[in-house]
Amino acid sequence: MPAETNHTQRVALGWAALLAIVVIFWVTLPIAIGILLGTFLAFMAEPIYERLTQRIGARWASAATVFGASVALAAVLGGLGALFVTRGTVLAGMLADAFKPGHDGDRALAALAHLTERIGVSREQLGDRAQSAISHIAAQTAEIATTIAATTGGALLGLLFAMMAMFYVLRNWPTVLSRAQETLPLKPEYTLALFDEFRVVGRTTLLGAIGTGLAQGVLATIGFAIVGLPEAVFFGAATAVASFVPVVGVLLVIVPVFIALLLSGHAVAASIELAWSLVFVVGVCDYVIRPRLVRGETKVPALVTFAALFGGVETFGLKGLILGPVLMSLALAVLRIYGDEARRETKPHIIE
Repeated sequence: MPAETNHTQRVALGWAALLAIVVIFWVTLPIAIGILLGTFLAFMAEPIYERLTQRIGARWASAATVFGASVALAAVLGGLGALFVTRGTVLAGMLADAFKPGHDGDRALAALAHLTERIGVSREQLGDRAQSAISHIAAQTAEIATTIAATTGGALLGLLFAMMAMFYVLRNWPTVLSRAQETLPLKPEYTLALFDEFRVVGRTTLLGAIGTGLAQGVLATIGFAIVGLPEAVFFGAATAVASFVPVVGVLLVIVPVFIALLLSGHAVAASIELAWSLVFVVGVCDYVIRPRLVRGETKVPALVTFAALFGGVETFGLKGLILGPVLMSLALAVLRIYGDEARRETKPHIIE
């Protein structure tokens, strides 16, 4: 009877623990992406933290690392917001001027009209559609400014929780791992394997995405400046942001710029821009820089990572850029652990 009572109590406690996990997840869901981002930032900044710890101690090292990350994130996000709003407004005005009679846009429409008139689209119709598109771009620029202003408070709150999570993980990750090994209903080595997988995929996902995006933005800016594209910094920043979009990525910026240069009569500049982008922005960044950043730590094949990114974005929105690879890697880690355990159990029988 006491044994049955103890078993019942353990089962009830297990269900209570599961309910507690659900409650914690539900309560923290609005800020969960900030906490997850802060955790991954801690994993990414761990080498810097360890070097600072040797000089100024763990507490000051964690504070300095978090402060540096906060300043960097605020500068990047604020700079991108200001750049897109201010230079986007200027670019919309330049586009409107470009389609005035005798300018590049007007000549491009005239060249395009020779093709479209065969399918019933006249020069005047093309002009009306171009003016409509320019007006739409100007309206979108104003809408982006309003959206940035409206989301500033939420972004700051998310940044605050990300930095708090980063500080906690830097100082207490060994304790978190130890408590997890004691608490989770898994063998300690299995828990350790899952947490190691979480740590590796968190670091590689964030480091690979941010590092590659920055490299693509810088190289794209250089290429746009070489061909004399107006607002090269704006288009370079747009390329860096577009690099986070699965499947098409930087092509969202590269291809329209190529087409615009080609139609405006700058065939040589368009060819140089396309060649530069394909070789350096796509080739060097994706096949040289990104592998060096992750240094082969991830055990997930490239095809699976691609599927995780695309499926994550489709399921969770932009949050899926982080959640997709993480959930996929953890799921594969669980399956690997299960397969290892199954082989370990069946091996003695096979030998017999």
